[in-house]
Amino acid sequence: MAPKTAESIGGTLEERITGALVGAAVGDALGGPVEGYTPDQILQRHGGRVTGIVGPWNGDDWRTARPIAPYHKGDGHVTDDTLLTHALVRVYATVRDHLDAYAIADHLVPDLMTNPRWIPELESEALPLHRVFLAEKWLVARLHYGHVDPREAGVGNIVNCGAAMYMAPVGLVNAAHPAAAYAEAIEVAGAHQSSYGREAAGVLAAAVAAACAPGASAESVVTACLSVAKDGTRTAIEKVCEVASRHQDFESALVPLREAVAPYDTVGPDYRQPSLAARRPSRLHAIEELPVALGMVLVAGGDYRHAVLGAVNYGRDCDSIATMAGAVAGALGSPVPDEWSKRVAEASRLDLWAPATTLAEVTREVFARDVRRRRAHEQAFAAIGGR
Repeated sequence: MAPKTAESIGGTLEERITGALVGAAVGDALGGPVEGYTPDQILQRHGGRVTGIVGPWNGDDWRTARPIAPYHKGDGHVTDDTLLTHALVRVYATVRDHLDAYAIADHLVPDLMTNPRWIPELESEALPLHRVFLAEKWLVARLHYGHVDPREAGVGNIVNCGAAMYMAPVGLVNAAHPAAAYAEAIEVAGAHQSSYGREAAGVLAAAVAAACAPGASAESVVTACLSVAKDGTRTAIEKVCEVASRHQDFESALVPLREAVAPYDTVGPDYRQPSLAARRPSRLHAIEELPVALGMVLVAGGDYRHAVLGAVNYGRDCDSIATMAGAVAGALGSPVPDEWSKRVAEASRLDLWAPATTLAEVTREVFARDVRRRRAHEQAFAAIGGR
């Protein structure tokens, strides 16, 4: 297929925000039913590569096949990646300014604990807290029950993609300003993650912000990520994207991208049985999801469908990989297929477009505040002879 780039597609702020948030949710829904499996297992199970929305891996036995995760993954249902992304948008809608770790404690945590919502994978209304993974329940344990300083609450949690997977809204509020997006996401994610998990959240936000810039491309997004990324995260992105640049089709890239990220990934070859060193703080390692997502966007030349299907068929934590790839490709301006977005919205009983409308309004308000603050600083600096 001929990949499309944001430079040829264009897009207003509202369109890019909508593309990123809807794109992330659709990627999440497509990746959910094949999460945790290898490309070969996916190929055998589905008689070929996944090309759209599919049903649960275990069919009608989805409730009991894995008792630890009795979730209806598949059939267009979003997972906790999207539930948390929308929750973060609600925090922005309340605060209507840049966020910090205290905003997570003051607004996100109470929302998870007290406001029942429709949970697609449970096919019922429940508290979001009852669906999120243990690494996300950590937010409630540390911030609500433990009264830990929000800026340090992420320390001690398993290091994973839990914060990065819902950090796209931070990049959108800082559209076209990757450094600012990185700084805000690092601050926000401190309530949830540490080490390379926190770093990934910052870099994902920077990627989404960079994708919103005029004339952005998959290559310019990667360049922006490398300009802010630190330690093992930076090296992993560099190595994976170096390999990705040699491919134009996700099928040929599946194994090479895994081989490129493997030295930095602590989970190990068996996704469901992590190694003893898995998910522990390190300056040498990186989460797997972010480098692979960026690699798939690069392989696809920014094309949404190609990038997301590459992420989905990669397997392992592919709902989060596809969430991230979908957010970046959507922000670049590549259209999310209507047949996917409409079916995901209907199956998940979610308005995928309303959060984007809300966040676009907030983003414009925040930008106006930033301009006033900057001008006030310029005047004060000039008054003391700074220029």
